[in-house]
Amino acid sequence: MIKQNMKESLFNAKVLLFGEYGLIQNSKGLTLPYDFYRGTLKFGSNENSTAIKSNQSLHEFAIYLENNLKEKATQFLDFTKLQNDIKNGMYFDSTIPQGYGIGSSGALVASIYDRYSLHKITVDKSSFNKSAIQELKSIFSKMESFFHGTSSGIDPLICYLNIPLIINSKDDINRASISSCVDGSGAVFLIDTNQVGKTAPMIELFFTKLKNKGFRKTLKEEFILYNNACVDAFVNGEYQQLFDNLKRLSSWVYVYLKPMIPQEMYALWEQGIKTNSYYLKLCGSGNGGFVLGFAKDFQLAKKMLDGYSVEVIYRF
Repeated sequence: MIKQNMKESLFNAKVLLFGEYGLIQNSKGLTLPYDFYRGTLKFGSNENSTAIKSNQSLHEFAIYLENNLKEKATQFLDFTKLQNDIKNGMYFDSTIPQGYGIGSSGALVASIYDRYSLHKITVDKSSFNKSAIQELKSIFSKMESFFHGTSSGIDPLICYLNIPLIINSKDDINRASISSCVDGSGAVFLIDTNQVGKTAPMIELFFTKLKNKGFRKTLKEEFILYNNACVDAFVNGEYQQLFDNLKRLSSWVYVYLKPMIPQEMYALWEQGIKTNSYYLKLCGSGNGGFVLGFAKDFQLAKKMLDGYSVEVIYRF
């Protein structure tokens, strides 16, 4: 049995607070690590069905990487070691729910890169070398494309670095300084829709929408404007401005990206906008998994969300 350094190979989930779909059009983004869920590479028993399924998925992933990134094989990953470990029963032991928009594939990509990269790029979190960040993002984008057809590389990046990131543009990513108040009255939270979302069809639908000139116009002039204002306000602790733009953002998504919202959440979504008690937005690509919520008065919002599974991820 091969021994693992569990501490080194543990990777947390992530939550993209702002930037879903907008990042495709070079909007701003803000993402946080979320250590309630995490994953690590392990070696397991052939009798564990979960381990067997994960091991098979790793085998398919490894084949994809070797076939699609073969030109970088000598400086990229140790494919021989990866394949041997997979043959020896390696799997990804993860509590991160798949299809929930919080980085299940991102954490896996980060773990594979961390363990098998031949020339691993490390980032000094104090100096934060931007050229290294861009190189990592490019590598992760290629790797994660296996799962979604296309990837910005942001999810594996946040899982790998495990620090809050602000994405000012696709070429300008930096560490975000965010302070939280443990007993604050406001909160950012997740609501479980109790159904799994599928990323690839949602991204395909979004690109189909982008072919429409009117949609591109409102995306640029409204959605990205509201999204970027939310990022700036959140980072600067300007909560009145944050909630003013959250209402606009939530309303816009309800009109223009409604297919990405599970039908069971329509009434809840509208209730938040009409009562101003909370505002909902997509978590990841949507159509299942988690939905993100923001409330100035979380106790009030919690009463209105009675019957739903709610997880607080940030207090202010």
